[in-house]
Amino acid sequence: MDFTGQHVVITGGSTGIGRATAEKIVAAGGKVSLIARRADVLEAAARAIGPDVAHFAADVGNKADLLAAIDAAVARHGAIDGLFLNAAVNGAFALTPDYSDEAFEEVMRVNAFSLFWAVRHVLPAMIARGKGAVLITGSLGGETGMVGNIGYCTSKHAAVGIARTIAMEGAAQGVRCNWIAPGFIDTEMLANVPEAFKQQMANRVPQKRIGTSAEAGAVAAFLLSDDASHVTAQGLAIDGGLLGTLMIET
Repeated sequence: MDFTGQHVVITGGSTGIGRATAEKIVAAGGKVSLIARRADVLEAAARAIGPDVAHFAADVGNKADLLAAIDAAVARHGAIDGLFLNAAVNGAFALTPDYSDEAFEEVMRVNAFSLFWAVRHVLPAMIARGKGAVLITGSLGGETGMVGNIGYCTSKHAAVGIARTIAMEGAAQGVRCNWIAPGFIDTEMLANVPEAFKQQMANRVPQKRIGTSAEAGAVAAFLLSDDASHVTAQGLAIDGGLLGTLMIET
């Protein structure tokens, strides 16, 4: 992959898959702008990745904050060649009768509305230039149902709908849009999960292990790169075979 002369904006870029993707892109000669909520963690990540990595603290669930951060990224590094919308929250865990309006609205603002706001803001310039790549982090929860987390599951189904729509609207103008569906990956979302439960999760995966952020970041970087120039409207599960395989224990 070669990102020389290209600028990629990554939300949720301070940790996990977002940071791993940024590392791959910078190593391949690209310029990166990271957007995340926690300013201290964001600054430390940018400093560790490279001296010219821009970083902008923003709550992506706040429209004004998000768009201001994107504009600041353009002012710093120029036109956006790649947009990786990776930021997300788990939301509340409750069965649907007990899931509140407030919890549902919060997860939808971060996981769905932020995607809509960002692509609507960036897409016109990409179309005008005749080139651009958008990548959205979905989830296995965007491909299946989930018990006890209707907000997250709904938001990730929405993410797939946004990705497919943008892919179709931008295809003839040289703009691509794809999504990834991470399975069990060693991100912060698993940081507080007990080791015994992590092992149970790993046992459900055909590869019998949890994936790494570096593995997911490599896939994300590829889909954002010109090496994937004929790939659009596609979702790729990064899950060790979990989604595509029916495991029967013996």
